[in-house]
Amino acid sequence: MTQLRKPAVAGLFYPSNPKKLKDEVLQFLNTSIPHTNPQKIFGIVSPHAGYVYSGSTAAYGFNTLRDKNIETVIIISPSHKEYFPGVSIYNGDGYETPLGMLPVNREMADKLVDGRGNIFRGIEGHRDEHAIEVQLPFLQCVLDDFSIVPIVMGDQGLVFVEALANKLSEVVNDRTLLLASSDLSHYYSATEADQKDSVIEKDINDFNYEQLSNDLANRSCEACGAGPILTIMKTAELNKTNKSLVLNRTHSGNVSGDYEQVVGYLSAVFYGE
Repeated sequence: MTQLRKPAVAGLFYPSNPKKLKDEVLQFLNTSIPHTNPQKIFGIVSPHAGYVYSGSTAAYGFNTLRDKNIETVIIISPSHKEYFPGVSIYNGDGYETPLGMLPVNREMADKLVDGRGNIFRGIEGHRDEHAIEVQLPFLQCVLDDFSIVPIVMGDQGLVFVEALANKLSEVVNDRTLLLASSDLSHYYSATEADQKDSVIEKDINDFNYEQLSNDLANRSCEACGAGPILTIMKTAELNKTNKSLVLNRTHSGNVSGDYEQVVGYLSAVFYGE
């Protein structure tokens, strides 16, 4: 019996009608053209708000994936509704969206389990989490035939970041993409949000894992998916990949008109020579 994770936020964060959804995603992709397009992409950072707010920012990163030979996308997400210690890799057969079903690469998922309880197969964190789900229609519009490994970090502490990065470094190859699902600061004024979010932008552009870790710890900046971002950077470092670039950064006030309390968004790419 096939175990599928059904859409939880279709009709809320993005259209539930397949045609409307595809049309909307393609419109974002057609208008958000990155100024650079690296060939050897290791990973991307992508926001996960409702498409009306962050879809255009997300499209910058997804556009870099067009015409790339990517067979498996490992999506790393924070957990917004469930706390649990460790890292949960979905133990079902696939995730479903209005555009179809995406199979889980079970072989790769099994290889990531660490046997110590830090990284495990389970349903924890996957039930209603939107941060993985909203990435999938974009992936379905830019890639042709691929599987996924959906990962939710119930605890984003450095012990779990480094445990996951160590395992990922053993399985990634040139046909694998890592995707960190993350928004930036939440509910500051646009001016204060820009100050905080520019810190993350600089640390990513500098490919400085230690500095970003310190800046997050001392609250010079914040991101709800800080753990996923740090995990990609650490994995890239372990795999001798150290180039990164922020493609676009914005905030919700640009859409809502409310500049008193905004949420920050960023799209970035990590790549090799």
